[in-house]
Amino acid sequence: MSGDLVDRIVRELLAQRSRPSGAAPPDPEAPCAATGAPRPPAGPPPAYQPDRVLACGADRVSCTLGLLDRVRGEIARMIDHTLLKPDAVRADIERLCREARDYRFASVCVNPTWVPLCARLLEGCTVKVCTVIGFPLGATTSRAKAAETRQAVRDGAQEVDMVLNVGLARDGEWRLVEEDVRAVAEAAGARVVKKVILETCLLTDEQIVKACLACRAAGADFVKTSTGFSSGGATAEHVALMRRVVGAGMGVKASGGVRSLNDAVQLIESGADRLGASASVAIVGGRPAAGGGGY
Repeated sequence: MSGDLVDRIVRELLAQRSRPSGAAPPDPEAPCAATGAPRPPAGPPPAYQPDRVLACGADRVSCTLGLLDRVRGEIARMIDHTLLKPDAVRADIERLCREARDYRFASVCVNPTWVPLCARLLEGCTVKVCTVIGFPLGATTSRAKAAETRQAVRDGAQEVDMVLNVGLARDGEWRLVEEDVRAVAEAAGARVVKKVILETCLLTDEQIVKACLACRAAGADFVKTSTGFSSGGATAEHVALMRRVVGAGMGVKASGGVRSLNDAVQLIESGADRLGASASVAIVGGRPAAGGGGY
């Protein structure tokens, strides 16, 4: 993608983001002025409206029996059930996998050392095995990230969440950022789902836009907000911006600080189609998680 086109896309997206509240919104049917591409459909999926009402403070909703359970089940299938703490032991990982089976989460997300165990425990199950690459700083070399990815895939990883080289992004070295992501995408192969953690709390809006474009050009399947180990986590504003950049052709994963059903619903409505959380069981149970912090 040419630098001029990237700059045009950035200008349009940031102009829309800063539009005064009284200004008329753009025609939702009009194509993107920078690319000519159709805009993604606006508005939240209707299926999540009952839970949104509850999350906003209602004590009851009028609905058919079991509807709320079905909605929570749909949210569960969007969650990467995550345990990335350095002091996790085998019993913790075994419990993580049991919970993922019981609640039918999308995946378990673990450090690479635990991938072989998770692959054995989840064999024949719909729950995927996800691991992290270059985690949590993203500052290892592209060659090291690629080697780590190949080993993880051999061990049974079906999804990889790599960390963007944040320093290169902040320096505006977008060609190098794209090459870094492409090295991991090629090492993972077509069958593995590839997500890129941007660490949005460390980037400006313009850098988030350019990072999303670089990830898309490099062959990533998802862009992801956060590691959960930096100065901030997912926000609805960043998720909405990322979704607007990548459109319907890529996934957006919100992670870091997702602790309650209310958090989950807000981020889904903002454009996330995957969530990373360690409080997954509490989220689908509709209650806040105990404690705080990252993964």
